[in-house]
Amino acid sequence: MEFKNLLYDVSNHVATVIINRPDKLNALNADTKKELGDCLEKVRRDDDVASLIITGAGEKSFVAGTDIAELTGLDSTTGREFALRGQEVFGRIEQLGKPVIAAVNGYALGGGCELALACDLRIAQDGPYDFGLPEVNIGLLPGAGGTQRLARLVGEARALE
Repeated sequence: MEFKNLLYDVSNHVATVIINRPDKLNALNADTKKELGDCLEKVRRDDDVASLIITGAGEKSFVAGTDIAELTGLDSTTGREFALRGQEVFGRIEQLGKPVIAAVNGYALGGGCELALACDLRIAQDGPYDFGLPEVNIGLLPGAGGTQRLARLVGEARALE
């Protein structure tokens, strides 16, 4: 299975998925989310794969969120469908049945933070990088389950902070 926006490899029973859009800071567009969903299914079915590592290409960003260019022109119906697709893919990460590790090597913002939160374990590279849901600063709610996952992981008070 070939992917346009992902690099995929299996070695020593560990699958590695690299979100490969460094020119866009690995922002998640619809094609990348679909490929990630397809890749998760591949990992789920492969008995030789015991765990999965997800990371981002380049040195600046794990995933810098959703590709903002795709948000223009969404109305309430298409925006809801867009959010539900992200929820479905990130839910599949949680339900994979194999440990999933986010190897955070840069900014994890918006959808990138939500992706990391959906993983079983988050390991961050040293650096001046941020985790966050900055969409709340412009009146948007995180659309892929970040509000629930963040509160479960760090507690309600810290999540509200």
